[in-house]
Amino acid sequence: MKEIIERQRLFFEGGATRCLSWRIEKLRQFKKAVSVYEERIYEALWKDLHKSAYETYLTEVSLLLQEIEVYIRRLKRWARPERVGTPLTLFGSKSRIVKEPLGVVLIMSPWNYPVQLLLVPFVGALAAGNCVVLKPSPYVPHVAAVMEELIASVFDPEHVILLQGDRGVLNQLLEERFDALFFTGSPEQGKAVMQAAARYLTPVTLELGGKSPCIVDKKADIELAARRIAWGKCLNAGQTCIAPDYLWVHTDVKQKLIERMIWNIRRFYGERPFGSRDYPRIVNKAAFDRLCTLLKDGDILFGGEYDRENLYMAPTLLENVKEETSLMQQEIFGPLLPIFEFQQLEEAIRYINRHEKPLALYYFGTVADADSVMAATSSGGVCVNDTIMHIVNEKLPFGGVGNSGMGRYHGKESFSVFSNRRSVLYAATAWDIPLRYPPYRALKILKKMLGFRAVGW
Repeated sequence: MKEIIERQRLFFEGGATRCLSWRIEKLRQFKKAVSVYEERIYEALWKDLHKSAYETYLTEVSLLLQEIEVYIRRLKRWARPERVGTPLTLFGSKSRIVKEPLGVVLIMSPWNYPVQLLLVPFVGALAAGNCVVLKPSPYVPHVAAVMEELIASVFDPEHVILLQGDRGVLNQLLEERFDALFFTGSPEQGKAVMQAAARYLTPVTLELGGKSPCIVDKKADIELAARRIAWGKCLNAGQTCIAPDYLWVHTDVKQKLIERMIWNIRRFYGERPFGSRDYPRIVNKAAFDRLCTLLKDGDILFGGEYDRENLYMAPTLLENVKEETSLMQQEIFGPLLPIFEFQQLEEAIRYINRHEKPLALYYFGTVADADSVMAATSSGGVCVNDTIMHIVNEKLPFGGVGNSGMGRYHGKESFSVFSNRRSVLYAATAWDIPLRYPPYRALKILKKMLGFRAVGW
């Protein structure tokens, strides 16, 4: 690994990655390669997660292609040096912010969206001019193999390389010195990555998870809420970091919401989701067994069927769940949805605020009430009258807060994550004000000259 990273450092120092036209050409080549490998990506995700081609395109490929296209169109503008103002005390000087690549960066991705969560941040790192080491999850071996071939078809290993392996390989990588680390995964794993980053004071971006709450108020459009919550929870069989993790619903509309959610789940996947080609599977037996344990923490209102041999867990609604149970202490990461009811909105807000800040928060109701909920809570992102879809807009920075992560990416934010915003002053040389040099004898003149501007120094 030392040799791999050293080769990348030598390539970076050669300066090729600093050329904007070269970067844009690499983005174009990569976009073409993604299209060439598209069918193989569909096949691999079906084998690893029983994910349909439609859902794969919707949640993986389309987001990746959109990100690449955005960079091809906008990279020159984003990379341009920024002019900033210069105070009168530096009269005659010019100030600029220059964007430069960080160097060699490591991107580590999870298994639940193994294409999007590996390659969308990679596009930002590539466009910013870095050399990149990619580490996919070993839990989706078919996808990881296709990703390795895809990367190798476009990039020389001195520029971009994908390394396979288990957690031992990841730990070896984290022993090495990188110029930036980008990690998507659980908060527990994020802490380990941050500890490794501290060894070299490496900048780190952590895209984690947590228990994202969903609130349905009595003024909500129940038909719409039921449909969008059912879709957001069942997407990828609930194995989504921004899936609604638990639901608070107003007492007056609880029964209707539950009925319509059940109706929509049946409409999406039929009476037996097991037979639907559109309903994914749990990633492995360890994750499956954990979900089976969580099933015992509440009363099943709907669903609850499972098949360990086929890693099938049905969409399941639960109630009478206690706060201290594992179901409410862990991120569920599966198709189980605990349901709580409230009479006053403050009950739901108090519950949310007693726990770690979530990656996403979903509210169904009026915009005015949504603004009140946002003012009283904190989360990485918010969807009002929808779930999941804020991730689609590349102009919205995506990331967590507190326990759910640090740093933002998507679109221009990804370029910023993998760039150094270098402050540059082109100082005036036609004159040189003597007041700044010792011996210091003119304090009154200095104060008069600087005035209130001295506060900012």
